[in-house]
Amino acid sequence: MKKILLFTIALASLTLNSQTLSYVDQAVLFSTGENYGTARYTGMGGAFGAIGGDISAVDINPAGLAVFNNTSFSTSMSYRDTKMNTSFYGNNISTKDDYFRFSQIGGVLGVNTIGNSGFKKFSFGFNYNIIKDYNNNFLVNGNSGIPTYVDDPFLNFDGNDYNNVYYTNVDDQYFSNYSSGLNDKFTMSFATQYEDFLYLGMSFSFQHINYYQSTTYEEYNNDGHGNTLDAYLDEELSTYGNGFNFGLGAIVKPIQNLRLGLSYQSPIWYNLSESSIQYTDPDSGEMYAGDLEIYVSNNSDSYSEYGERNYYDYDLKTPGKFTGSAAYIFGKSGLISFDYIYMDYSNINLSPSSVFIPENEDIRNQLKNTSSFRLGTEWRINIFSLRGGYSIVDSPYQNARSSEDISSYSFGLGIQFNRFFKLDFAYDNSSHNTTYRFVENSDIDPAQLDFNSNRFTSTLVFNF
Repeated sequence: MKKILLFTIALASLTLNSQTLSYVDQAVLFSTGENYGTARYTGMGGAFGAIGGDISAVDINPAGLAVFNNTSFSTSMSYRDTKMNTSFYGNNISTKDDYFRFSQIGGVLGVNTIGNSGFKKFSFGFNYNIIKDYNNNFLVNGNSGIPTYVDDPFLNFDGNDYNNVYYTNVDDQYFSNYSSGLNDKFTMSFATQYEDFLYLGMSFSFQHINYYQSTTYEEYNNDGHGNTLDAYLDEELSTYGNGFNFGLGAIVKPIQNLRLGLSYQSPIWYNLSESSIQYTDPDSGEMYAGDLEIYVSNNSDSYSEYGERNYYDYDLKTPGKFTGSAAYIFGKSGLISFDYIYMDYSNINLSPSSVFIPENEDIRNQLKNTSSFRLGTEWRINIFSLRGGYSIVDSPYQNARSSEDISSYSFGLGIQFNRFFKLDFAYDNSSHNTTYRFVENSDIDPAQLDFNSNRFTSTLVFNF
């Protein structure tokens, strides 16, 4: 009887704490990317849908591959430092970490046609680049005054319910989150130029995901009479797998200096495997996450419930992406470029659909279509190129505040040493804030998270 009573209470505690990402949040995380690419691409805010001439532009519009006039090879390195501020019931904590990545390598081979065909050029490209870097960590600390672990009759059981101890007073609540991993891809692309006004392209990409998250929730309570309770809940989530998608694009030049682009990136079809620490209730068959430990001051016994690692395979289809672009070229002096990106996150789908009925319903109800914008410019002065960019990425969540949109600005510098060798540098800054509900209790406010990232990218370019 004692064991059953405690078991029920412990499982109730576990259900109150969903610290690792839900399937809906994972689906969003794996459907979004960051502004990784060459330094030229990054410095101009990624607004390359109608420009081309950069290997990273293939990720937006593969037709831009045909803009290359020669064979080119590039490789990039990126350094990122991220500052995260958290706020929970008036208590603020700041953390800062930095990360260094090899972020891109790729090349383009251009072949000019011979004869009177209207197709003047064929270009073939390959590129490896990071989509998203998952390395981050943050801490949350505060006191909501609302306890998660209120009573523990087993540890204080003497046969008299009136002597049970109830830990209704909260002394402290603490949450830590650590995540690591990478979403990257390898892209093969093909493009052609027809006459002087039309560029057409196609790409095939093979993605890889390796994501890990570890969280800890700690709660310290007392009963108002000198008795204390310390509770610790640890959770882990690991997701990994591969995906595939394709891209189609076109760029037209209605007049000499104006370029218009239109492209479509298909959904990414992922085959994913996940592992997590879970415990199965032998009576109900329900699964509960994490390892739980509870200690009380007025009893030398302690309670622990350690789960077993559970493995599960599933499929994820991300939303497709449409991009409309325009660029105006001021001869050899410079250019201005603009991209509009449309994605409908409510089209995300998890399968087998018979297993993910509630999650797919949540996706339809919680997510929306988004409109994002990118603006970039580049100006050439002798051997130097000066660049700048700005972008706004709309949050995919239905009830998101405007401050949850990701805004970024960037600057860049290119140095053309000779016709064979170029060195590019870029700096970009992105910021947004969001909420994180690490305790599934609607009476407890979620933590407020404020992200600010600085990234420096350098690229070596060789032309042949």
